[in-house]
Amino acid sequence: MGVLIDASILIEQERGRLDLAAHMVQREEEDFLVSVITASELLHGVHRAQEAGIRNRRSAWVEAILERFPLLPIDVPTARAHARLSAELAQQGRMIGPNDLWLAAACLAHGLSLVTANEREFDRVAGLDVENWLA
Repeated sequence: MGVLIDASILIEQERGRLDLAAHMVQREEEDFLVSVITASELLHGVHRAQEAGIRNRRSAWVEAILERFPLLPIDVPTARAHARLSAELAQQGRMIGPNDLWLAAACLAHGLSLVTANEREFDRVAGLDVENWLA
């Protein structure tokens, strides 16, 4: 089984509130991935920085993450899971954010667990294996 890492976990690691490596070393047999959705979220943070120094520091941090972790693309199985999950959650009146919906769909489509600090959002998704390394 693999593990998809959410932006919230990466941000907690960058802020010094989480030792990502300590969690990963306990699960060396598993693959750790970052979604292209998460890559976009992190890059968005780079572009939002007003000061050049902050922007440069964020950019270097994001690029290091993108080099360290394999990127999980959006493929047809993910699109199918996204469409089904979106319809189900909308019908139940339990919709989650659009980026989180893509992450959940990717995990369901590829049999991945999701590591996030945003359990409340992802707990609405039946069958999704959610972990919070901050808890």
